[in-house]
Amino acid sequence: MVFDAFRARLGSIIGGFDAAQSHRRMRGFRATRAHVNTLIAASGETITARARWLVRNNGYAANAVDAFANHVVGDGIKPSSKIADAAKKEELQKLWLAWTDEADAEGLTDFFGLQRRAAREVFLAGEVFLRIRTRRPEDGLTVPMQLQMLPSEMLPPDMTRILPGAGSIRQGIEFDGIGRRVAYHFLRRHPGDMTDPGLAGETVRVPASEVIHILDPVEAGQLRGVSRFAAAVVKLFTLDLYDDAELERKKTAAMFAMFITSPAPETALDPAEDDLEVEPGQVVRLDPGEDVTTPSTPDSGSTYEPFQYRTLLQIGAALGVPYGYLTGDTAKGNFSNTRIALVDFRRRISAFQHSVMVYQLCRAVWTRWMDMAVLAGAIELPGYATDRREYLACDWLPTKWDWIDPAKDASAEILQIEAGLKSRTQAIAERGYDAEQVDREIAAERKREAELGLDFRRPGSPAQAAGGGVGPDDAEDRRQDRQDSDDQEDKGEDRDPRPAKGRE
Repeated sequence: MVFDAFRARLGSIIGGFDAAQSHRRMRGFRATRAHVNTLIAASGETITARARWLVRNNGYAANAVDAFANHVVGDGIKPSSKIADAAKKEELQKLWLAWTDEADAEGLTDFFGLQRRAAREVFLAGEVFLRIRTRRPEDGLTVPMQLQMLPSEMLPPDMTRILPGAGSIRQGIEFDGIGRRVAYHFLRRHPGDMTDPGLAGETVRVPASEVIHILDPVEAGQLRGVSRFAAAVVKLFTLDLYDDAELERKKTAAMFAMFITSPAPETALDPAEDDLEVEPGQVVRLDPGEDVTTPSTPDSGSTYEPFQYRTLLQIGAALGVPYGYLTGDTAKGNFSNTRIALVDFRRRISAFQHSVMVYQLCRAVWTRWMDMAVLAGAIELPGYATDRREYLACDWLPTKWDWIDPAKDASAEILQIEAGLKSRTQAIAERGYDAEQVDREIAAERKREAELGLDFRRPGSPAQAAGGGVGPDDAEDRRQDRQDSDDQEDKGEDRDPRPAKGRE
């Protein structure tokens, strides 16, 4: 304490950074030097409880969580195996797809639904746990393995102690002597679930190999997650109180009331005979000397909406969610600034998808699932024990982003493929599909169409080039035709449905 005071005094004398000074403007700024683990252990449960309350009771908070989870997962982050053998790859993909319907130990959703629930929990509580549950062969599963989701409250943050030997437990996580995670000490019952009798406070030790801990750490050495609402709880709650007060003000103003002033009565303590009730269109006669006044209730004024807008912008910035997704209000921005906010939001989502969802959740589940599938005999992969790394190689494909003008987006993508700036494989992967599977489906459709004498390909499309409908010499005509069509759409002109060579 004495050294800190001396250092602060020395800093004020030497000068340098204003941010470290103790002058008048910064006198009330008392920043803690405690590590994030200490802060989470002290207040993490309270922040999570308040975040959950806001999502249950505040529309903006609920909208933010849904927007985040929907963009992170969409229809699901799906795997595309890199096995060279096409037949084995297709067999593996079919087996995986069949297992996804059985993945949830609670039986409430599939594996992609678990991804969405995990994304919600990480946004809400900062972390979530998935326990890998190995099943018996007689359970009748495609692959004898399921996933059980456990919320952050199931791991007590106050469980910290030194173990015999070189190990320790920190915030419910057991570490060995060199800092590796060995086990998790979960509560058998949720501490807030009063419908589950017994076992209150009892913990069970689960090996770390059976647990998938998903969190988005913000500081080095962080052990547990912290809610995304940490920086927005105060403003969300106080804005809700302010909005309720304005609603009550309007409600009071809507209750039309009158005060009748009469001359001093003969007996001041006598009660009035009857209250005066007024109906629409009624003519009221007053006694001589009586006067009617109505109370003046203050209006919310012209500052109400700008104040709400600016506060919601701050809340959106704290949550990392654009204003439009937070409020559902699309009238506040034009196309350009909306697109800028959308691109930035999708960059954040893409980073979260690959660094958290894919790296921590999808890879771990895929690795354990492949091992279980081979051990259970659900699929035969020759040389799996020696070539395990090659068999585990996999691409995880998120759902493709949808833009406001999908027609122009598709045209731009076709031009990039034709110019050699991207491959069809890359374009299909960006849409969340496997290129080899799509090609097999297209080939099967073309074969079936040929047998039935059908052809649904648009004249002049690139798909007809291989069949001789349009040759490579007409590539420039096709591009010019698309450019002319786009120019007509921009000018509001009708688009000619005929191909370029058929127009006169």
